[in-house]
Amino acid sequence: MEMLRTKWVAMAASIWIQCSSGGSYTFGIYSAILKSTQLYDQSTLDTISVFKDIGANAGVFSGLLYTYATSNRRRSRGGGGACGGGPWMVLAIGAIQCFAGYFLIWASVSGLIGKPPVPLMCLFMFLAAQSQTFFNTANVVSAVENFADYGGTAVGIMKGFLGLSGAILIQLYETVCGGDPASFILLLAITPTVLSVLVMPLVRIYETSTADDKKHLNGLSAVSLIIAAYLMIVIILKNTFGLSPLANVVTLVCLLLLLALPILVASRAQRDDMGKAVLPDESPLISSPKATTSVNQIPQGESRVEASLSCENLNLLEAMKSLSFWLLFLAMICGMGSGLSTINNIRQIGESLRYSSVEINSLVSLWSIWNFLGRFGAGYASDAMLHKKGWPRPLLMAATLGMMTMGHLIIASGFQGNLYVGSVIVGVCYGSQWSLMPTITSELFGVRHMGTIFNTISVASPIGSYIFSVRLIGYFYDKAASGEGNTCYGSHCFRLSFVIMASVAFFGFLVAIVLFFRTKTLYRQILVKRLHRR
Repeated sequence: MEMLRTKWVAMAASIWIQCSSGGSYTFGIYSAILKSTQLYDQSTLDTISVFKDIGANAGVFSGLLYTYATSNRRRSRGGGGACGGGPWMVLAIGAIQCFAGYFLIWASVSGLIGKPPVPLMCLFMFLAAQSQTFFNTANVVSAVENFADYGGTAVGIMKGFLGLSGAILIQLYETVCGGDPASFILLLAITPTVLSVLVMPLVRIYETSTADDKKHLNGLSAVSLIIAAYLMIVIILKNTFGLSPLANVVTLVCLLLLLALPILVASRAQRDDMGKAVLPDESPLISSPKATTSVNQIPQGESRVEASLSCENLNLLEAMKSLSFWLLFLAMICGMGSGLSTINNIRQIGESLRYSSVEINSLVSLWSIWNFLGRFGAGYASDAMLHKKGWPRPLLMAATLGMMTMGHLIIASGFQGNLYVGSVIVGVCYGSQWSLMPTITSELFGVRHMGTIFNTISVASPIGSYIFSVRLIGYFYDKAASGEGNTCYGSHCFRLSFVIMASVAFFGFLVAIVLFFRTKTLYRQILVKRLHRR
């Protein structure tokens, strides 16, 4: 058992859980059967979808539970050994919620139980989607603690595999479920639950670091890129040519073999670590208990709370007194909100521009790949920029929001083929926010309450999505619609909405620039601590 108790095995176990926990991304697979069996109208189905979005993003409780579950470990922290108490408890609660939520939805759809009232179905959906926040919090925060020097890369890998999980689950749907949405709901109840229960004892916190951490994290990064490329090829082949049932089985087996590669990387890392000194982690990225910044060194215009960010682990209420918290929250409303609104409406945009069903399906399916590239790429690039150039992460956040502005404008132009280009840009930039935001949170406010704080900021995603999808895109689409069935065809259907969202993304860019200037001192201290350590 000792061979399994390393932070690399913990990382591999977390990756496997992340690969199965993105059930909320597959709502489009079973939404039609949910609507037909429960006799819902579109408005009712949209209401249930809202509860899905809230459940998948409002993870404050999971963050509080993680903090509580790991509090005993922090009070008794001494050396660099393994700390088993904590993450498994959060994962266990997530597994219970996942099974309960999806099983009750499946029971309703299959007729095992009577048709529940709409509020009760909303509760089922909320429970099912809420499990994602428990899996995500345990895996992301423990990865940051295990690889504090390269938190951006670790978060990018975790968030990247979560982004790929939708595409992975759809491969299971097409092969195992034979295209039956009802069976797929049952699969969503069983697969993440069983997998997380089996591997959650391996997800532990090991506050150690070695010189080879970056090398082996690069190995895991390469594995994630290989899996993403494989999925992209399979998706394109299926949407363009179609695959036989036997070919689907072969592609799924190959995918499962690729998903086994993280444990090989973990084994190699463990062999390299044997015989080398493993030191207790004194990460320069995570705040140390003692600060070198004195009151007299606080830059003009920076509050005491802001100046203390590099020396304290702030709780949620303390963090909310900081202007940086609200700058980050506002930037995420602009970036996550407008990005999520794009994918929520991409099918309707394609239909309005008279794209074929094959083209639209390719756009929807490939979004998960662009989302992954943003999540992984931003985490990896932000670490490289910080370590090699000394550039703070908020600078990369600002750059991605600036690029998102261009993506929205490209979609707004309505020219043939621009939806492909715009969706790639917006998808990558949207995904990047999901890896940059948690890492920046850990650096600004410390890792102790990171789960609570970054899950609170994540609420910006459904808030922004509601504002931009319902109040903006839906409103202007309905005004432009004149065809049969309240439909609209032509570039004018979404043009004004995306011009406004481009303006919103540009405002987010300006907010991120302000955050960059406010936190320059903190990142300068991070680099100084790293130099002292080396």
